Amino acid sequence: MNSYGSNGSLTGAARGGARRARLALTIAGVVALACAGCTSPAAESSEATATASAPGATRASVEPPQPVKFTIAAAGDILPHDPLNQSAAANGDLDYTPLLAGLDPWVKGADLALCHMEAPVVPPGQEPSGYPMFAAPRKLVTDVAEQGWDGCSTASNHSVDRGFDGITATLDALDEEGLGHVGTARKKSERTPQVYTLAREGREIDVAHLSATYGLNGLVVPEGKPWSVDLLDADRIIKEAKQARRDGAELVVVSMHAGVEYTEDLTDQQETVTKRLAASRKVDLIIGHHAHIPQRIARLDGGPDGKGMWVAYGLGNMISNQSSECCDARTSNGVLMTATVTQAAPGKPARVTAVKWTPTTVDRAAGHRLRALRDALSDPGKGTLPEAELRARYAAVRDAVGDTAQERTKPPVPTGKPPAFSR
Repeated sequence: MNSYGSNGSLTGAARGGARRARLALTIAGVVALACAGCTSPAAESSEATATASAPGATRASVEPPQPVKFTIAAAGDILPHDPLNQSAAANGDLDYTPLLAGLDPWVKGADLALCHMEAPVVPPGQEPSGYPMFAAPRKLVTDVAEQGWDGCSTASNHSVDRGFDGITATLDALDEEGLGHVGTARKKSERTPQVYTLAREGREIDVAHLSATYGLNGLVVPEGKPWSVDLLDADRIIKEAKQARRDGAELVVVSMHAGVEYTEDLTDQQETVTKRLAASRKVDLIIGHHAHIPQRIARLDGGPDGKGMWVAYGLGNMISNQSSECCDARTSNGVLMTATVTQAAPGKPARVTAVKWTPTTVDRAAGHRLRALRDALSDPGKGTLPEAELRARYAAVRDAVGDTAQERTKPPVPTGKPPAFSR
């Protein structure tokens, strides 16, 4: 669907060509001396037989196509409450980099990193704000991009907190920082999947990303612009997934903002929609948001080839000010999910072959520092949380996600260059 120059090369060459040429000349010379210049079918047959029998003479050692493997990473909600913004401004200039830095190797190591920008960006001429009507500082998008994210889903219950101007400001900022986006739109033609193209081993694989939200906190989609926010509709998502595949996408990933806040229990909508998407066999992976606490990771019946579809119902919070003081102790936690995609050979389907989880947490007292819990446990002294608290948070995430997926204990390693993206 998207045509870009290759970012990788197919390794493989014919080895032994020069050796064959030298060997053929030697044999030809011997035959010439023996026959004193005479040629005959028998002689030609003898030369051909000798050449063919020489070790490695006629076998061009072309290496078979290598399988393509890459990772897709996703994390929880980015929710810029006022206290978090204050931590980012602690040194005078607004800078979220030190707050996010604890997750840097995990994000940069992914081949395709998809964030969830829950809050809109503040429109020009207005002031940022936190809960309950969010408007994120523009600088947040810059720092998210610098961390290594490739794109973000933007459909959430806060998408229209600043009206259509907020949608426009958000997508303008993402464009300016070179990030893909899906879930909200500035014009009708923009309401299409975001496609990421990964070039690996001399071939390109397109990943289509879709995003939708259950609702808008009682607000309405901007008047006259029904296409500006994608509301959760299984029929529409399936239709778009089918079209994306017809257009060349080999994987379809759906970000779904749904559920009930502060509970691990799934809603009927979460279960119904995910089962329908799995049964359609057009969706490879579902990334869930909204509950603000981690929820379980499961593999549903169906999916491409009928071999199952992975769904992470809720990745909790990536970074926010939520905690037991306002909401639930589990809101300090999140999940970095990594999905491994494999294509065995050219022409073969690309499929999600594994999903893993990594627990994360926010150390509010340290200035809203985000850390992978494995890293925090290996060096508790870098933060303010005692080891016992870190272990309790780790256990809470582990219990929430369940045992269907394995834990990833080390950052992934990129398998190639960053993706290109298009619509």
